[in-house]
Amino acid sequence: MTAKLNRPIVSSVSAAALLAVSSQAASAPQNVAPAAAAPATAQCVPDIAKVIAAGAVPAKAAPLPPELVAKLDAAVRSALPQTAAPGVIVGVVTPSGTWKAAYGKADPAKGTPMTVDMHTRIGSVTKTFTGTAIMQLAEAKKLSLDDTIQKYVPGIPNGDRITLRQLANMTSGLASYTQSSKFTDVLFSKPQTIWTPRRLLTIGVAESPLYEPGASFNYSNTNTVLLGMVIEQVTKKPVGQVLKEQIFDPLKLNNTSWPGNSTEMPTPFAQGFTLQGDFAKPDAPSNATHWNPSWGWTAGEMISDLDDLLVYARALGTGHGLLGPAAQTERLTFPGAGGYGIGVGCSDGWFGHTGELPGYNTTVYYQTRADIAVVVQTNSDIASGNCEEKPTLTDDPRDTECSSPAKRVFVAVAKALDQPFSGP
Repeated sequence: MTAKLNRPIVSSVSAAALLAVSSQAASAPQNVAPAAAAPATAQCVPDIAKVIAAGAVPAKAAPLPPELVAKLDAAVRSALPQTAAPGVIVGVVTPSGTWKAAYGKADPAKGTPMTVDMHTRIGSVTKTFTGTAIMQLAEAKKLSLDDTIQKYVPGIPNGDRITLRQLANMTSGLASYTQSSKFTDVLFSKPQTIWTPRRLLTIGVAESPLYEPGASFNYSNTNTVLLGMVIEQVTKKPVGQVLKEQIFDPLKLNNTSWPGNSTEMPTPFAQGFTLQGDFAKPDAPSNATHWNPSWGWTAGEMISDLDDLLVYARALGTGHGLLGPAAQTERLTFPGAGGYGIGVGCSDGWFGHTGELPGYNTTVYYQTRADIAVVVQTNSDIASGNCEEKPTLTDDPRDTECSSPAKRVFVAVAKALDQPFSGP
């Protein structure tokens, strides 16, 4: 029996953040200052100025204290038996120092151990890069977040009313192409297919609109593909070049890449395993390492490693090296205790994104209340636990809460840092 899934391929933000935005859809983040009337405890990021100031202080590369290392290692090891992934990479940066560790296998068939320098596909963490580039262009007055998408891409349902902001915060009402069988039937049967942004957009637009612009929340990869098209129109450059010039190079992210239509991975890399697709079985996952990533485009096709993602997580949270204080203040402002903003989510003070695509799962978060960056990479996107809607491995005991692999480990690490993440 095959494991063909009728679910989003790139699922990428914590459920807590989604629920928070869904309940406040009518008041999605606008281009305004933080609401003074709201109590500080109601804000996901209560002291934005302090967060931005923290970015000017270089991260401490010295090892974390041994007692904290032991606590973090124990937390990861406690989560591993319930994590459906051959290997896990974990990194933590706090004001006290840095810790990096790898567990399990990068290639089970060859017995290759996972190491902290291995590349993985980071899925929808890509959305944070796209959102950052859009905000940089807005900061440079080359576009406005309140521009309508019709200004850049004609033929979009409600395009004369959908703003770039609504695309970025997932309130546009456009359906995600990854929810359509016209997409999944091809990807799951022919994973080497090369997809163009226009083809992806055509599939998403055909099933739109789902609701009036700004009326609700729906996590849609179509939104972020459109933002990528806007970036290319405004800059007159390929989006991969823009990301390199505006984000990779300034932050010295030398191991982060935009693969385009290539299925190759930079070395060293971990093999990735999935239950998605027409050929996977619960007792025999498919190797999705070299599935063509072009279907993710600006919603999810990037590759990176632990060192780069730790640097990026802190820059994403503080804005340092990416955005000026005013732009970062806007990005860190949420209408309540959590939600989804300009290509990024926030919950319990944790500001960042998760990325999930066939073969890999990633979490990249910055704790705005404690200046802590945490990254988890796994070479599997297979859920584990008591999962009703997601397939699990044959030998999964199903005696824990359903979770993706990187998310399970991240939750354990966050708790060990005394900064719990309460997303389901």
